[in-house]
Parts: sequence; structure tokens; C-alpha cells
Amino acid sequence: MPTFTAPDGTLLAYHASGSGAPLICLPGGPVQDSVYLDGLGGLDAHRTLIRLDLRGTGASAVPEDPSSYRCDRLVEDVEALRTELGLDTLDLLGHSAGANLAALYTARYPERVARLVLLTPGTAAVGLDTTGEERLAAARRPWREEEPWFAEAYAALGELAAGRGSAETFQAIAPFFHGTWDDAARERHAATARQRNGEGAGVYGSEGAFRPEATRAAFAEFGQPVLVVAGEGDANTPVPTATAYAELFPEATLAVLAGGGHFPWHDDAEWLVETVDSFLEWSTPSRSRGTGRVPDHVAAPTNGPR
Repeated sequence: MPTFTAPDGTLLAYHASGSGAPLICLPGGPVQDSVYLDGLGGLDAHRTLIRLDLRGTGASAVPEDPSSYRCDRLVEDVEALRTELGLDTLDLLGHSAGANLAALYTARYPERVARLVLLTPGTAAVGLDTTGEERLAAARRPWREEEPWFAEAYAALGELAAGRGSAETFQAIAPFFHGTWDDAARERHAATARQRNGEGAGVYGSEGAFRPEATRAAFAEFGQPVLVVAGEGDANTPVPTATAYAELFPEATLAVLAGGGHFPWHDDAEWLVETVDSFLEWSTPSRSRGTGRVPDHVAAPTNGPR
């Protein structure tokens, strides 16, 4: 498994799968093993996905300094990965909380980002608020309201929207992160607790991690193509929030998956692959840059290890 050394000496790992131009993928969680991204529903048939295991997750080492889990400090890990891969510029994808890291990297190194994909993004880095009613509206989807679990989960979401509730309440709203709350979704949700670094998650968004005004100002000057992907039924990043995020950029496309949740590659893999691949294939950076390459030691067969 390929490894490289972060600026502070922490040994980090990444996974390469697929074929084609590289796409750097930053996992959410926050601080969750990148394994859950897998091949993003088959996107690795079109791109070489480079999944970074954030420090303290997957095959990456636990750092000596726990404060280095803070999101703004992880930016240099991403930059070290770019250098390791020998890429002049990169196409960058951040999912959920990983979009906050992608945002901070883009704000700090705008000249290094050719295309940016924000997949059902977390918004702490840009300071966007989502109202309780927007979350409730996203949860109230026709395909859900007749489900036997709906009433209890919706009541729990109402408690959280009102600023009340507990860890148990938060667990009860899990169905509203998924387009379909079936056995496969339940298994993926259960795996999350095993894949997440709890200590790192507690530090990731801690005080000082984000400077929303500065990040928004950087985005207003960022002229490269941006794709924001939302799920119609995602109570974590409802469509109005995703719309507001896309509006922070001079050049951004918003794509909404009907019937989708927070993990759209599980709800409609074909749609997600076509949407992201088409964006990466046809969007053109606004100024000339090196296109980079996939180093020989990174390239992997389409159906190789993930």
C-alpha cells in the first residue's frame, strides 16, 4: 500500500483504484476510514480514485500530536499527497465533512486545484447554516412517510431541530441520511462507528479550525469549475444549503439526485458516476495549468484493491 510522510513526520497511506486521470478523494466522518468511499459507485471505471486515509484512520498512523487532527492542519497532508503524486494540479473531491478539508485546501492552494467536487458537503468551513425546518422538509419525502420507522425518526429530528436531544436522538435520525433505509444502509451505518476515529472527530472542527469569511472570500475569487452534488432527501445537507454553497463560487454547477440521500453513490450509482464523470470530462479550467499525470506506482486496474 503506498505511503508518504506528512510534514510533521506522520506516516500516511492512500489507496489507488481504477483507470484514467486521477481524482483525489477526501473522506468525511469526520475522520473516517476512506474505505467507505470504495469506488464511488463505479466512478473508478472512469478515473483513478486516490483515497486518502486521514491520519489516525485506515492504514495511516496515529499522530503524536492529537491537535493535528484539526481540519486546517490537515490541509498540509493533502498538499504532501499532491507532491508525492507528482501532480502540478489536481482534481479534488470532498464528501460530507471531507468537503470542509477540500474547501480549506482550495482556499489555501487555489492555484493547485483544477476542478472541485463537493459531494453532499459539510458547510462549517464556509459558515453556512441550515435551519431546522429545512432539515425537516428534506426528511419529509413521499417515499419515506409510509415507512414504519418514519414517525419515530421524524420526531427525533424535530427534537434536534429545536436544539434538544441526545446522542441517542441523533442515532434515531440515521434513516434521513440515506435515500433508502434498507438492510444495506443499516449495515453501512453500523460500520461508521468502527471506521471513525473518535478522538480525531472531536478535534477536527475545534476552535480555530475554520475562518468562514476568509474562505468565502477566497471562493469568490476562485475561477475554476466546481460541482456541488446534493441528495433530494438528505437531511444533513438539504438542497437549499447545497444551493447556497454553489452560489459562493463564480463558476459552479449544482446537481440534485431525486430520491437521494447523503451517500448518492448508493442511491443511484449510474447517476452519480455520469454526473461527476461528465463534469470532470467536459469542464475546462479557466487558465492554463499542467494536467499532471498518474505515476506508475499509483496506477491500478479498474477492479484492483480498494
